[in-house]
Amino acid sequence: MTDQISRPFLSDAFGYKRLTLSQSCLSRAVALVLLCCTAPQAVQAVGPDDVHRQMDHVQTAGAESNFGFSNGSVIVAPVPFSNPTIGSGLALGAGYLFKTDPGSNTSVIGLGAMRSDNGSQAVGLMTNLAFNNNRWLVSIFAGKADVRYDLYTPLGPFPVHQDGDLARFNLAYGVTEELSFGGVMRYLNTSISGDRPGLPSLPPSYEPDLNLEIITAGFSADWDRRDNSDYPTDGSRLTAEATRSFLIDSVRASYDKADVTYDAYHPLGADKSLAFRGVLCAATDETPFFDQCSIGATDNMRGFNSTQFLDLRSTSLQAEYRHRFGPRWGAVVFGGIGWTGADLSSLGDNGSHSAVGLGARYRVSKKFPVDFSVDLSHSNLGDDQIYIYVGQRF
Repeated sequence: MTDQISRPFLSDAFGYKRLTLSQSCLSRAVALVLLCCTAPQAVQAVGPDDVHRQMDHVQTAGAESNFGFSNGSVIVAPVPFSNPTIGSGLALGAGYLFKTDPGSNTSVIGLGAMRSDNGSQAVGLMTNLAFNNNRWLVSIFAGKADVRYDLYTPLGPFPVHQDGDLARFNLAYGVTEELSFGGVMRYLNTSISGDRPGLPSLPPSYEPDLNLEIITAGFSADWDRRDNSDYPTDGSRLTAEATRSFLIDSVRASYDKADVTYDAYHPLGADKSLAFRGVLCAATDETPFFDQCSIGATDNMRGFNSTQFLDLRSTSLQAEYRHRFGPRWGAVVFGGIGWTGADLSSLGDNGSHSAVGLGARYRVSKKFPVDFSVDLSHSNLGDDQIYIYVGQRF
């Protein structure tokens, strides 16, 4: 069994929607830090880019809660994690949670840091604010990451070292209680090199992507009809984001990227539910490899290293059965299938990539439906992966 650590991953439970950094390894490391910063009840760790699109908002325990900055609470939490991209490790986070008004979701100001057993590390500072009954939603993040991972190339996997600085700003306006539109700005300065002396250098096709400074601007939409943002059992959520990225001090052309994610939830009883996810992603030819569509990163699908299947187009479908055995313990059975390709017509040319698995859940909070999760997946390539994180994958 390939006991690889699952990359830091931000989940909705931590007040983070998705990292828009196309879920590259760098963004995922920063995302893990973000996750740590935004967990209610001192226990949380992931979700996007992904630093990502829009960040989910932590739900409050009740409308009768006190509000105002001075009536908030401090949270400090260690969060263990494991994933197949950067390995296993620990994230440490501290946050201040408060409500700006009785009708808005919980706002968060947080600081976090993480380190994995392969030497990857990251630190980040985030602010996630909700105003005027969630009419205005503001998310600000800044972080620095230094990560090591295997980049899968036509010549096989290459160990690489990527470091960089990342900042992201999201501003969204709620047209209704369920529908919001917003804009996003992102800054990324990153460099990539081989991680082990004496090994061959990366193939020439990757050289243009090794040292880049990028400014990204985009538009996002979110139609959220879920009954709960931490542990949804009914409803649906449709999110979309389209961005254009400009390369500073480079003659390379700008590149575009867009993706759409649809999540649906169906209750089967008091303790059972089904969850579904469908994702479609597209990027233009000039997109650096770390910002391309990815099975495992763009869609949070379990079973594959997030740099294993990268291309300009991807789509995937996932399903999960969730069962609660009581107030604390639960379990899931999940499966997913995805495709990548240079364009939509070639998505199936390289075959499908599928995985199934089992997971255990332990409810870490009596106030919020937040779980500590351990998943074991088995892919159609015969690889087994272990994932440890807080919250749900979708």
